[in-house]
Amino acid sequence: MSLQFDEAAFVEATNGKANLKFDDEKQQARFELGVSMMVYRWDALEIAVANKWGGPDSAEKRDWISGIIIDAFKTEKTIDVAYIEEMLLYAMTDEFDTNVEDDSALPIAAGIIELYKQADALDFSNIESLYLDYQNKQNNKSIDHGHHVHVTEDPLNPNVSSSEEDDDSEGEDDDEDMMEEDQNEPQNNIPEPIIDDDGFELIQKKGKNRY
Repeated sequence: MSLQFDEAAFVEATNGKANLKFDDEKQQARFELGVSMMVYRWDALEIAVANKWGGPDSAEKRDWISGIIIDAFKTEKTIDVAYIEEMLLYAMTDEFDTNVEDDSALPIAAGIIELYKQADALDFSNIESLYLDYQNKQNNKSIDHGHHVHVTEDPLNPNVSSSEEDDDSEGEDDDEDMMEEDQNEPQNNIPEPIIDDDGFELIQKKGKNRY
């Protein structure tokens, strides 16, 4: 999804309001979501967070950047693209020790101004689209990098997990191995029958060590 933006765009409080915060809670909540989604789309910041250039709390610092932009709309009467762009660049320098010189902050700042205008007109379609894109991206990351244990239920025995079945099969294999070992072990020597001179077998009495 792409947003049309104007580098000179700005928004201004109307009807005598002291700031740009929306009175309607739904409008304000959707706009704040839009700000966060635009900040998350900034590739330079994404790289900084992924590499932890801002330290172990780099992800929290990204959310903090969204927060200071949102707070600006709650306190200022007029905000333009340049104002937000400067906030983004200063935050990258102060929090991530990174100087961004590729103008990539400009479309992010302009996009936030555009989303404000759309929210003011009760048009949340682009904000919702940005959020869906974000969710899909997160889901793809989970599939690519996540390690999940998947337990498949046995339809014939739903209370037994596949891991339990593996344990049972291993136990059965162990039993079979033990049986094979028993069969391979030498049997106790059974004394051969004693035949007398007339060809008759002599019956031996059972005593100690005899079986």
